[in-house]
Amino acid sequence: MKHLLLAGCLLAAVTSFAQTLPYGSNKAAGNYYTLRGFKMYCETYGEGQPVLIIHGNGGSISNFNMNIPYFSKKYKVIVADSRAQGRSADPGDSLSYEMMADDLAALLDQLHVDSAFVIGWSDGGIDGLLLAMRHPEKVKKLAVTGANLQPDTTAVPQEIWDMVRPEYAKLKTKKFADMTPQERQSFKLMRLLCDQPHISTADLHAIQCPSLVIGGDHDVIKPLHTLTIAENIPHSYLWILPNSGHSTPVAYSELFNKTVDDFFSKPYREISGEKRFF
Repeated sequence: MKHLLLAGCLLAAVTSFAQTLPYGSNKAAGNYYTLRGFKMYCETYGEGQPVLIIHGNGGSISNFNMNIPYFSKKYKVIVADSRAQGRSADPGDSLSYEMMADDLAALLDQLHVDSAFVIGWSDGGIDGLLLAMRHPEKVKKLAVTGANLQPDTTAVPQEIWDMVRPEYAKLKTKKFADMTPQERQSFKLMRLLCDQPHISTADLHAIQCPSLVIGGDHDVIKPLHTLTIAENIPHSYLWILPNSGHSTPVAYSELFNKTVDDFFSKPYREISGEKRFF
């Protein structure tokens, strides 16, 4: 299907060339964890402070081929296939960002991780925001790129909206019970993409951990929307990459990895008054 899960499909294609280990299918690093009614597939790499990395819609662990090697040199990297994606099969008919955020909290509990640094890309960024809101004790610092608060053109440029919506409309003409397994999977993920999330700017005020809010200046999320997210998180930095689309962890992987690592490594700095001149 032409525009099905556009972001996830592109991410998989873009990152495949960089693979050095079988990220996403590494038996030595992977395990299934039974939690909240399904089996979540997760791989772990490295030692040190835990870093949880969350992929986007229709994506998987393999999308982070260019990030796992960097962070695993210094941190314990925890990276999972989200519910109904990758190897984490889920036959149910419902899917929400809130469900996935709660899944991740349960995964950290099973791994005996009290709190972690969190990186979320695209839908993974939405999951990261909700994880910090719903389970604040689990998130030490948060870095999100390409996240949105609403499923509409206040967040997404009209041209992108026009690419995605027709496919969803086509899928909605069938009853869920009459769909093939592949169509059901596609429908759940497209419904997630087109009908969710619904996060208010007031909701963001509940995020108390230091946060780095990232986007490309030509992202599928409007830079102004990314700015709005940063402005409504009490302790946040904003980083808009020039000459960049949605795939900031891939297209600018070296700079992305280093900048996020610096953010995790250094104390958050309040910048007000005279400090704004420096």
